[in-house]
Amino acid sequence: MTQIFFYHNAANRIGTTAFLIGRTFAQKKALLVYAPDAEIAAALDRQLWAQPPTGFVPHVGAGSPLAAQTPVVIASTLESLPHDERLFNLSSDVPPGFSRFTSLIEIVGRGDEERADGRKRARFYKDRGYDVRYLDCTGKH
Repeated sequence: MTQIFFYHNAANRIGTTAFLIGRTFAQKKALLVYAPDAEIAAALDRQLWAQPPTGFVPHVGAGSPLAAQTPVVIASTLESLPHDERLFNLSSDVPPGFSRFTSLIEIVGRGDEERADGRKRARFYKDRGYDVRYLDCTGKH
């Protein structure tokens, strides 16, 4: 069953996501980022060029011919993608087909709307029997 982690109270949702992606990449684990909003996907792309400050996290969009060989893929849909180990959700909705992933990482900011959407997603997962773990990002990234 998919493990679900909610990182909540993120002061900077994109920055926190990039930090967590960098940490996952350092562990040599492939991941997929679900970002159906083009502005959010572009902001994450820019952040991954700069974070970590002394390195670079190789990443491409899902449409790239290099997607199958790249450890971090940013996608606007979850169809026909090369990785199914870790899924980072940057959507306000439950990602379609999330259950095929080993783990799902939700990053929730401090805004009222983000928090309300996060609570709905958490309730959705819990109602379906998933174990949801919460990690507080207060004071981090």
